[in-house]
Amino acid sequence: MSAQPEPFGRLADGTPVHRWTLERGGTRVRVLTYGGIVQSVDVPDREGARTGVALGFADLAGYLERPGPYLGALVGRYANRIAGGVFTLDGQTYRLARNNPPNSLHGGDLGFDKRVWEAEPAGAYGVRLSRVSPDGEEGFPGRLPVTVTYSLDGNGALRIAYEATTDAPTVVNLTNHSYWNLAGADSGSAAGHELRISASRITPVDEHLIPTGELAPVEGTRFDFRAPRKAGPGYDHNYVLDGPDAAELYDPGSGRVLTVTTTEPGIQLYTGDHLDDGPFGAGDGIALETQHFPDAPNRPDFPSAVLRPGGVYASETVYGFSVR
Repeated sequence: MSAQPEPFGRLADGTPVHRWTLERGGTRVRVLTYGGIVQSVDVPDREGARTGVALGFADLAGYLERPGPYLGALVGRYANRIAGGVFTLDGQTYRLARNNPPNSLHGGDLGFDKRVWEAEPAGAYGVRLSRVSPDGEEGFPGRLPVTVTYSLDGNGALRIAYEATTDAPTVVNLTNHSYWNLAGADSGSAAGHELRISASRITPVDEHLIPTGELAPVEGTRFDFRAPRKAGPGYDHNYVLDGPDAAELYDPGSGRVLTVTTTEPGIQLYTGDHLDDGPFGAGDGIALETQHFPDAPNRPDFPSAVLRPGGVYASETVYGFSVR
């Protein structure tokens, strides 16, 4: 049977929000039409006990009152930071909201995470969200029709597929901003998790978390996660992936394993150091945001985030779940 929606509250202007539940292969995922938010992901531990491993709020009010952490959100038009809230494309300069002073972050003041999306079933185990971002929304050029499909495969892996087109040159970088705690979303610190990231380089950043332009080797530094080890606090950095096998997160206590594979060139490791609002504290979740590089619109030597008329933005990330 196809996934079905249920009411999940209304915005102040009366716009209804729905929650879709997907279930397959031992995994249960709940997705909101508000912000394309992955509200919860429930998977079993090595004993077969299923619990939530993605941080989320119990009701719509939680997301409306505490948007800052972007819990589970669909982020766009441009995930991560754009320096100074400005970029130039084809000789024209575009100015964006500096909602993370002095930079633009995750699409601006009213990014994709704060929009209500249309939804329809996508096969028996998926939901497809769609909306049209109008020309000029949050300062970005071009009318941008976007679809994002969430689906579960037979092994219970969560697949998120993004697609967008445009009628004018623009920049696009979409991601999901879930925070993971494989011991349980309400279990406290995730510092005991073991993390592997298949990346031999990072993009170092300045004091405003903007890449310097260097691609620095991780070897011999605290950024080297090519072999699994505990992450600990102090990470909010983009890793230059060596291939599609992006990352693995493991909780020794529960035995749960999260694997991340992606078509994207980078992944942002954020250890949730500023999660200190509401029910979650600093370090209670680890975000692994697959993405193009931060500030790529201002860095022609980075993989291009430019989308032109006639082209298609297509990106896919798969979150697999297992135990050991």
